[in-house]
This record gives sequence, C-alpha cells and structure tokens, in this order.
Amino acid sequence: MSGTVIAVAKDEGHNFSKTIVPEIEIITGLGVDGDAHLGERVKHRSRVKVDPTQPNLRQVHLIHSELFDEVGEKGFRVQPADLGENITTKGLDLLGLPRHAVLEIGEQVRLEVTGLRNPCAQIDNFQKGLLSAVLDKGPNGELIRKSGIMTVVLVGGLVRAGDRINVKLPAQPFLPLERV
Repeated sequence: MSGTVIAVAKDEGHNFSKTIVPEIEIITGLGVDGDAHLGERVKHRSRVKVDPTQPNLRQVHLIHSELFDEVGEKGFRVQPADLGENITTKGLDLLGLPRHAVLEIGEQVRLEVTGLRNPCAQIDNFQKGLLSAVLDKGPNGELIRKSGIMTVVLVGGLVRAGDRINVKLPAQPFLPLERV
C-alpha cells in the first residue's frame, strides 16, 4: 500500500482550518513544529478539560483527498487544510488501515496510526451540513467517521507535497480504528 502527500499544513492557534505551507517539520514524540497540537500530552481543548495528563494520540492528523471529491458530490467545497489536517494524502485508504500501522513518509518520517478523528460540530460552522456528509452508517448501524486519521510520531523529519507514503502493517490480528 502506498500513496502521496498532496499538501501539508499547520496552525499555531486552535483554529478550525490550517495554513498550507511548503513543508512541515515533524518532531519525534511531539507532532508538527509550530502547530497547536504539538506535545506529549493531549492538546485538543475538549480533551484537556476532561484530563490534561492523557497522552496525545492526535499529534499529526491526516485526511485523504478523495473525501473532498465525495463531499463535493453533495455540494460542499473542501480543499486541503480546510478541515484542520496536517497532511493531505492521495491514493491511500487511510480509513482502512488498522491501529498501529506505520506510515513511512519521505526518507525519514514514521507515523503510527492511533485511530480516527472524531468530527465535531465545528465542521458545520465551516460549512453548514458538512458534519453529516463526513459521517455515515455501516451495514449494522455503526457510525462511520470519514474525517481522517490521527497518528503519533515515531521518527521525525520534514514532509512536503509530493512525498511518497508507504504503509507497514502491524502483526495480526489487526485492530480496527476507533475514535481518539
């Protein structure tokens, strides 16, 4: 399995969308340098309120660009960094990865998949109705979250648009992605 980085982004504040930049520096064990979610401990504001000592399982957020086409068919206009991701990908089924899969990006960066991003009401503040477009129901009525995956940084380095992404799967049995 492989794919490509089509955009990278960061934002120092807790803004919904991020700013596209030529490259991001990813720091081992912390996340994206200059991004509000950088750190060993949780940075997401709602999770900090619950327990600020929990580990940060959301150091780097990735979204597949194919989602933009899917929601575009429903009348929404979404581009890289609009939904707050650090890395926008193409050609890789992020949502189909198991927990603990490792994404090898470029020459150095290694990210471990921790789970799914749980889309929140802020998505509707960005574009009314978009929240329901990034959620679905599975065959057994289970909620399917389509707004990307979260990772932690095993090995840092620089990531740029055009970098190749290769996937290393963990040992079986594979654990399904859950919200983090």
